[in-house]
Amino acid sequence: MKGAAVSLPDPIELVAFDPAKNVRRRYSITASLDLFGMIVIETRWGRIGAHGQAQRHAFADPEAASRHVAATLRRRGTAESRIGVAYRPIIVTDEDVAIV
Repeated sequence: MKGAAVSLPDPIELVAFDPAKNVRRRYSITASLDLFGMIVIETRWGRIGAHGQAQRHAFADPEAASRHVAATLRRRGTAESRIGVAYRPIIVTDEDVAIV
């Protein structure tokens, strides 16, 4: 892995928002490299406007990191049956936030 270029997954931002059901949740997944060349996947979640929670997992193998991200997204895909509101991806730019 030393000297090899590692392709990191793009940051992912998801939001589940329904004022009628009092659901205001945000979920983000980011990837980075640590000093030892491990891929660190950080997941943050919680109610919008609250501190929330975070979890980090380190992977030596880029494919294992991708599998972890895919499994996390599969779980978010079942949110509608669990919390009554589906997560939708958002695009955050310097000037604006767009819900896709």
